[in-house]
Amino acid sequence: MATIIKSLSILSILFILNSIPISSSCPIHQKQALLQFKSTLTTISNSNSDSNSDDYIPFTELDSWDPKTDCCTWDRVNCTRTRNKTRTVVELYLYSVVPLLETPVFSNVLTPVFGIRTLKVLDISMNSLAGEIPGDGIGNLTGLVHLDMMQNNFNGSIPRQIFGLTSLRYLDMSSNSLEGELLPEFGLLRNLTTLVLSVNHFKGSIPAELFELESLRVVDLSNNSFTDGLSSEVGKLRSLESLKLNENFLTGNVPDEIGNLTKLTELSLAQNQFFGGILLSIGNLKNLESLDLSENLLSGQIPAGIGELVNLTTLDLSKNRLTGPIQSSLRNLTKLETLRLKNNMLTGEIPSWLFKMKTLKKLFIGGEASRLIWNNKTKIVPRCSLEQLGMPSCGISGHIPEWISTQKDLDFLDLSGNQFEGGFPNWLAKMDVGSIILSDNKLTGKLPPQLFESGSLSVLALSRNNFSGELPENIGNARTIMILMLSGNNFSGHIPVSISKIYRLLLLDLSRNRLSGPVFADNPLLAYIDLSYNEFSGEIPVTFSTETQILSLGGNKFSGDLPVNLTNLVNLEHLDLHDNNITGNFQDVIPQIVSLQVLDLRNNSLIGFMPKAISNLASLRILDLSGNNLAGSIPREIGNLARMIETPDMKPTVDIFNFLIEFQDLLLNWKNSFRGLSSRKLDIYSFLDLSNNRISGEIPATLGNLKGLKLLNISHNRISGNIPVSFGNLEGIESLDLSHNEISGLIPQSFSKLNQLAILDVSNNKLMGKIPTGGQMSTMNELNSFANNSGLCGMQIRIVCPEDIRPSDDHEVEDETLSWFSWEATWVGFPVGLFSSILFMAYSLNFLNLRSFRIL
Repeated sequence: MATIIKSLSILSILFILNSIPISSSCPIHQKQALLQFKSTLTTISNSNSDSNSDDYIPFTELDSWDPKTDCCTWDRVNCTRTRNKTRTVVELYLYSVVPLLETPVFSNVLTPVFGIRTLKVLDISMNSLAGEIPGDGIGNLTGLVHLDMMQNNFNGSIPRQIFGLTSLRYLDMSSNSLEGELLPEFGLLRNLTTLVLSVNHFKGSIPAELFELESLRVVDLSNNSFTDGLSSEVGKLRSLESLKLNENFLTGNVPDEIGNLTKLTELSLAQNQFFGGILLSIGNLKNLESLDLSENLLSGQIPAGIGELVNLTTLDLSKNRLTGPIQSSLRNLTKLETLRLKNNMLTGEIPSWLFKMKTLKKLFIGGEASRLIWNNKTKIVPRCSLEQLGMPSCGISGHIPEWISTQKDLDFLDLSGNQFEGGFPNWLAKMDVGSIILSDNKLTGKLPPQLFESGSLSVLALSRNNFSGELPENIGNARTIMILMLSGNNFSGHIPVSISKIYRLLLLDLSRNRLSGPVFADNPLLAYIDLSYNEFSGEIPVTFSTETQILSLGGNKFSGDLPVNLTNLVNLEHLDLHDNNITGNFQDVIPQIVSLQVLDLRNNSLIGFMPKAISNLASLRILDLSGNNLAGSIPREIGNLARMIETPDMKPTVDIFNFLIEFQDLLLNWKNSFRGLSSRKLDIYSFLDLSNNRISGEIPATLGNLKGLKLLNISHNRISGNIPVSFGNLEGIESLDLSHNEISGLIPQSFSKLNQLAILDVSNNKLMGKIPTGGQMSTMNELNSFANNSGLCGMQIRIVCPEDIRPSDDHEVEDETLSWFSWEATWVGFPVGLFSSILFMAYSLNFLNLRSFRIL
């Protein structure tokens, strides 16, 4: 019995002990901090959202954060046990938790989170946090090991408190708006293995202290604005495994010390402005697996030492200024899978051994400025299995080589810019190649219908060849096509109805052919449509998708009024309807398409006037209404067009399609001739052309607000009044045409401030007075540019202005006249005086003789 009682006692004690709660939930102050954070976000979300709106999305990211439950069980929260068996929050994953709101969410919303001092991992990436990074708060997290702040709206500089987080191993502050210089205090982060500061606005040099962090494995400083190049201290990063410095426009020579980084496995200095040769010391990096020096200004030959990097799987030297041959030592790279040498100035014959590299999967050579030569007699028996092959502008002629048919894994083929002849190969039409680019060759014949039975074809670019005939009726069977470019050929007939079945079609370019009939292009995702310079007629089609961003229908035979349904294209940015016979009132349709950036309606029959609502087009930067019948005056509200007021960003934006193909240029009357503006550089232009209409009234002074304009043409109208003095504010103007109007008065002296002005035409007006001098105005000496005005003068047209005749000049003329008369009088008076003297003397003598005679 005693034994039983003893056993029961032990069980009771164990039961009691087990029933006593061990603190396994998170501390109450940490729970309250997290709930306070959630409460703040919920309040912000509710105050900025309309629950009755169709776009309303309830804030549900933190639904599991229930005050009645343990915070260690919540989503996005991880805890760990401490030595006294309590639990505490150590990891907090708050990525994509702050809703995207019109009102910015300032970083002080994080204040409760920074009170959890036990945090080791904090991820607040991909949110809408704005303002400066709260240094005081982050500085409390002294045990932090991992901090991810990427893709927010943080601005200002990096707070110094971050450099006190000496346990930090991972720091990502990329894709924000941070600025200033990188501080030497980075050298305090001795445990740092990953540093990502890309896509910000940092400037200056990279501090030498950064290269003393021996634990670094990954450095990404891409897409910034550093200007002083890499410090030679980069050689101290002995254990660095991955160095990424893409797109930050670093400049200078690549430092020779980089060859000391013998443990590097990945080196990327792409998209900068490094110049000089590729260093021989790069051959010391025996562990390199990936070397990317693309898109720099590197020159000289490819060093033979690169062939000693036997572990390389990727070598990218494209888009530089490299010369000389393709080094034969590259054949030693027995692990190489990707080789990109495109868009250099390499010379010599393209070696056939490239196709004998068994591991090679991606090969890109040739391209812009390439001087490589292809030997058409070379017989290629490839040992590689290529997935991607790019050989543009390699001077290859004859038929498309049939050995390509042996590449069963081929998914990308670019042979553009060569001299290929013959038809589209049937063997290629039967291959399941994802992208086929054969533009700018001499290919002929019809397209084989078999081509459009492919289940893999996503890009087909055959522009600027000599293909002919009708488009195959089964074109719609290629359901996976995203980009279809057939411009600059001789295709005729109708667009097949089946093209509307290509549900993934994003871009359609059929321009510069002989196509006619109805337009079928109502594909739901179609964003880019170019049907210009064909033989289409009838009314403007309006069946295009609401996703349409670019619509080019110029150079056809369309007629009728501007369709009101164009206003349904809520994403339309580029509308080009030039050189048709379109009628109707301009003011009824266009000002309602508020998304427009480029509008070209020149050479049509539009009537009406420019309404005040033109200012609704806040994104408009190119407007060409020339050659119509518009009347009325220029509204003063046109000076409110924001994109024409801004100075254009000289860094072209990257279009969603431009990663692959160059599109048709936009033709505009630029500097007295029609020129094509590259689609990749349209963002750097701002044009306003209202010429050849019936516009009257005076020039509004608000036009001078448009300081981003490069071209302003209001010639051949009925405009009167004076030239506004505010035109001197057009700081970006390069071409200004005010000719063939009824403008009177003076050319303002403020024109001397137009430092970019290259072409000026004020002819055939009623201008008078002195043509301003100074700056570019002193170079405007084309007589025709000032012809047929009532009273212009100035050094440009070699007519002296009255005010330039100095008063002292009259005295000089008078003095010269008096002097002339004096000398004339002297020369005339001298013989007269001499003769008079002789007569006087004779008379005197005679008088004396008579007197003497009388005396005698």
